[in-house]
Amino acid sequence: MLKRTRFLYIMMAFLCAVFWLVLVFGAAYKMIEKNYIYPLRYENEIVFAADKYGMDAALLFAVVKTESGFNAGAVSKKGAVGLMQILPSTAQFIARKKGISEYDLKDVSINLDFGAYYWTYLWNKFGDFTETAAAYNAGEGTVKNWLKNAAYSEDGKRLKVIPYPETAAYVKKISESKKRYTKLYGKLLDK
Repeated sequence: MLKRTRFLYIMMAFLCAVFWLVLVFGAAYKMIEKNYIYPLRYENEIVFAADKYGMDAALLFAVVKTESGFNAGAVSKKGAVGLMQILPSTAQFIARKKGISEYDLKDVSINLDFGAYYWTYLWNKFGDFTETAAAYNAGEGTVKNWLKNAAYSEDGKRLKVIPYPETAAYVKKISESKKRYTKLYGKLLDK
């Protein structure tokens, strides 16, 4: 009887230790996830730009994370600039649409404003997340051409296949990041 009681105490102590380890590691992972994997950098500017154009802030955070990893000074090999990785030609198009002639894509607020404006413009063209995200990455004209191709679209409105692997991965990455931002920060981002 004594051996059995001792065994039960040891098992209970072991289970308590495992429970606390899981709890501590879970809390540590959530902290790491929030601070390093899905951070809220440039929170005020991103939420402001999202609100201005009626975007979900979690989506805009996901786009910025995917595009630049929150590096405001990022410049791609193709010349895309800033948090939203806007090409100079796209910036000129946006500036004409907005009726402005002077802007600095390296300015965080302007870059976010242009990026959110352009995402909303594409959303109004395509009306769906997949096509909008694909167009942000591969270009509006490219997605329009894919929609005309029966191998990629059955109805000319929705893509069933994204032929560029980079763009397909981009769309998936933004979708997954948006889900994580929503789960981690939901109410906080609904300002």
